Amino acid sequence: MKPRIAVAISGGIDSLTTAFLLKQEGYEVMGIHFITGFETELMDQPDPTARYLINPSIQKKIKTIEDQLGISITILDCRKEFQEKVIQYFNSSYSKGQTPNPCMVCNPQIKFGVLLEYAKSVGASQLATGHYAKKQLYQNGASHLFKGDDPQKDQSYFLAFLSQEQLADACFPLGSMHKSTVKKIAIENGLHPVTDKESQDICFIHGKSYIDFLHNQNILLKPGIITDKKGTILGEHKGLHYFTIGQRKGINCPSSAPYYVLQLDTENNRIIVGEKQDLYSSSCIVKDVNWIIKPSSFPITCSVKIRYQHKPAPATIDTDDTKQFTIRFQTSQLSVTPGQGAVFYDKNEVIGGGWITQAL
Repeated sequence: MKPRIAVAISGGIDSLTTAFLLKQEGYEVMGIHFITGFETELMDQPDPTARYLINPSIQKKIKTIEDQLGISITILDCRKEFQEKVIQYFNSSYSKGQTPNPCMVCNPQIKFGVLLEYAKSVGASQLATGHYAKKQLYQNGASHLFKGDDPQKDQSYFLAFLSQEQLADACFPLGSMHKSTVKKIAIENGLHPVTDKESQDICFIHGKSYIDFLHNQNILLKPGIITDKKGTILGEHKGLHYFTIGQRKGINCPSSAPYYVLQLDTENNRIIVGEKQDLYSSSCIVKDVNWIIKPSSFPITCSVKIRYQHKPAPATIDTDDTKQFTIRFQTSQLSVTPGQGAVFYDKNEVIGGGWITQAL
């Protein structure tokens, strides 16, 4: 039998198929289902003290998966780590007038952080997930990350902040498959998911808006003014958290042409609006860059994806030896948003990524 490998089991069709395929290949497969504290079974408890880990409904779901796959699944309590690393980041980003991307934090901090550490402590050689991405190990020992073959499901963007060490211990069995193939395998082998939530959804927000979530997190929404670029007051807003860069809906300021959100000014609690052409940026600043494959010199030419649904745009990246980098796009890009991840591609390979701090 091949080495033991752990699979992060969410209960969806992708993680079930991942575990099934690895078992078919002869691996000793163990599952890990991690608890965030925001599962519907736990959040529905009226008394917060009753949100215990071994919830009968969660246990029943896990038992259903174990029976389908013929493997043992450990329920790992990650409530503390998830609150400290993901929820606090999510709340802090909105407080700064930024638009967060929690999946890009959860993957390196929780899945390939806490879960991987646990997996290795119990003898697993790698942690497998249902991400649609590909990994290759080169002769020099470096691990390289590539887009998944299904262009509609490629999730390499969300993995751009993995370290070399984490990527070396990662396994992505679905990277060479299309979603239609995964569904077919599941149907043919009687694999029935216990959740329909897709892996790129925000897992901790259930049946409500992120505004409701922020209210429950005691994040106060303070009304303020809406101005144009010159500072002329056009109206009022209910709170900065209701808006993001490029948004049109909800501004409610009469004009001959529709207004779009250009900037969230947290210092003055105001929203700056303008016309659609004002949303285009020729460059942006990124910080806290993670290089999976670090270039030997700068500037470099590559393609940059500034949000998950964005088509990678040709650009150059340069630095002045500080911790921040400047991205200059060949063609100005729409709605470059502070707080989002900018991911750098060399053709189909992810070479790194950083957090957008400013659009220029």
